[in-house]
Amino acid sequence: MSILHFTDGNFKDEVLKSDIPVLVDFWAAWCGPCRAIGPIVEELAREYSKRLKIGKVDVDENPRTASHYGIMSIPTLMFFKDGKVAEQVVGALTKSELKLKIEENLK
Repeated sequence: MSILHFTDGNFKDEVLKSDIPVLVDFWAAWCGPCRAIGPIVEELAREYSKRLKIGKVDVDENPRTASHYGIMSIPTLMFFKDGKVAEQVVGALTKSELKLKIEENLK
């Protein structure tokens, strides 16, 4: 499964009502660190497709969702379990750091 695109319109159904954990990457096209981790997030979306839903929210195009979760800095990665935020990480991570966070949140 490739990376998903979450919007103000589909966030509730795709993320909050998901029956598996979800990793959401809040990003914007003009954000350098966001572009740096983008390929890592996409690679991990394929790697974890059976156990974890991974998607992106463009904060410029979806201000309601970004505002609701108090996104002040991007990239911000949020893990959701059972419709609730389980963990939040602000800033770019390496692939190994992000994999470690994913594994912790899949326990």
